Amino acid sequence: MSLSPFSLLTLLTALGAGVIGGVFFAFSSFVMTALARLSPAQGIKAMQSINIAVINPVFLGVFIGTAGASAVLAVAGLVAWSEQDALWLLAGAFLYLLGTFGATMAFNVPRNDALAGLDPGDAEAPTAWTRYVREWTVRNHVRTVAALAAAACFTGAMP
Repeated sequence: MSLSPFSLLTLLTALGAGVIGGVFFAFSSFVMTALARLSPAQGIKAMQSINIAVINPVFLGVFIGTAGASAVLAVAGLVAWSEQDALWLLAGAFLYLLGTFGATMAFNVPRNDALAGLDPGDAEAPTAWTRYVREWTVRNHVRTVAALAAAACFTGAMP
């Protein structure tokens, strides 16, 4: 079976959204729970380290590359509005671009930036850590569901 370039892009975008959804699912289902079980100082240090390590070409390539591919597929969906798969493409792009990428930039990254400046030994650190884990995780649930739903939509657009 041979895929057209457009079908290949749709498949790769579905896979990218699924991979990102899986990463975020891991954080929602067990990573944040494990970090919250550590002492606040240990949890803060571990999450600060994770937030530095995640800035790498592999993760960012998939995360940002999927956003770029989603934008291309959104345009394709608008151009081919009368086609059967247009709605799937637009839904997938909307879910990934707003629910995953947008939520990350608007909610998770600012919390990560604030955590980066937190001294784990500070008297306010335990309170800040508890709030961080709660707020960050709730928003992570949103981007997890959005990424996995986007993957399903892009899959639905496949011929």
